Amino acid sequence: MIDGDTVVLRDGERVRLIGIDAPEKGQPDSEAATRRLKDLIEGRYVTLEKDVEDKDRFGRLLRYIYVNDTFVNLEVVREGYASVFIIYPNIRYSSEFEDAMQKEI
Repeated sequence: MIDGDTVVLRDGERVRLIGIDAPEKGQPDSEAATRRLKDLIEGRYVTLEKDVEDKDRFGRLLRYIYVNDTFVNLEVVREGYASVFIIYPNIRYSSEFEDAMQKEI
């Protein structure tokens, strides 16, 4: 686990969750966001879904993450641990993210 929007898989691959932005280390609520993401995925089998781009400029995989029926990217927005951060062309679930953010406000 790196932070509230980036994880490291068992094979060492870094994954940046698409569509969200969580507080960075040292920022307010960073520890809570990281802890919640960890609670959702650590030790569980995850399914990764790609959008248009494969990796970001830092070499991290860009993915949507699912644990069973839970859409993790969307769940952390719904719960207020992350905000919506849509970067074109990875816009597959942008309306779902925006709807979740509106409900949070």
